[in-house]
Amino acid sequence: MNDVIVSFPGFGIGEMTINKVAFSIGNMDVRWYGIIITLGIIAGVGYAMYRSKEEGLKYDDILDYALWVILCAIIGARLYYVLTTLKDASGHWNYHSFIDVIAVWEGGLAIYGGVIAGAAAIVVVSLVKKFKKNQVLKVFDVVSPGVMLGQLIGRWGNFFNGEAHGVETSERFFLRMGLRGYGADTPYPNRTIFYHPTFLYESLWNLLGFVLINLLYRKKKFDGQIMLMYLAWYGFGRMLIEGLRTDSLYIGVFRVSQVVGFLCFLICTILLVLFLVRAQRAKKDGETYDTVYDKLRGTSRRRAATEEESGEASLVDSVLAQERQTEPIDPNEDQVSVAEGGEKE
Repeated sequence: MNDVIVSFPGFGIGEMTINKVAFSIGNMDVRWYGIIITLGIIAGVGYAMYRSKEEGLKYDDILDYALWVILCAIIGARLYYVLTTLKDASGHWNYHSFIDVIAVWEGGLAIYGGVIAGAAAIVVVSLVKKFKKNQVLKVFDVVSPGVMLGQLIGRWGNFFNGEAHGVETSERFFLRMGLRGYGADTPYPNRTIFYHPTFLYESLWNLLGFVLINLLYRKKKFDGQIMLMYLAWYGFGRMLIEGLRTDSLYIGVFRVSQVVGFLCFLICTILLVLFLVRAQRAKKDGETYDTVYDKLRGTSRRRAATEEESGEASLVDSVLAQERQTEPIDPNEDQVSVAEGGEKE
């Protein structure tokens, strides 16, 4: 089924029919999901190129990273999804051919798999380029907000697929999303059911995070801070939103994305605090050193000036004394003085 009937009554949007297929080329359908994911990738790369200049990175470097990171991220996202959905609830295999495994155009990309594989690709490319540690961290800082931008756009691919929604909600809930004719297994194919639009929640959460991170980007205290901020922010939001979804990936009784989101939030928040404290201490130590150094330098300058003035005064006294010693004596002056002295007596 390619048509999904969607509505958002809280926003005053009535039922509208959305076709998952944007257009066809021969027997091949080009779906909105793929188009929107592609737009998200382009936006992310564009953002990374925009930020690269202020981090001292070249456009060519960003393009080299983009080529490998995008490829590895797509493979990683699909592999993560496939490995966590090998069987359905009844124990039957979900994938029967290689085409089934690689069918990303049907949906089924797990963002955490993409992040992990993309991060690994950045490290490998950096090693090949012989980048130093701080340069690699700058690359992560440049790329992370771009990933967030790609995510907030890409989530709308889920909207066109009629997937990634939450549990049913009340007809009075403002943000409710109505779905009708959703899939062959819908219990009420002729009735509109209202769900939490979790794809919208995540898109808005990423939008807010993207804005905040950009406002704070130039105030970062250490390389790698933006990456940690992104992972902590996204992890916290995903941890909460995942609890509402009906299509979560499970390992045992645990929702995989919820657990990973919690770990990302916890670990990255702790690292952020530790590194910010260390950066603040380093700044204070630097200020203390500069202040003491300036005082010592000022004292030395005043002492040198005093010594120089004393030396100049001593030199003048020596010259005057020498002049007095070498000045010729006038004999007439002595006779007059004696005569004057006799008259006074």
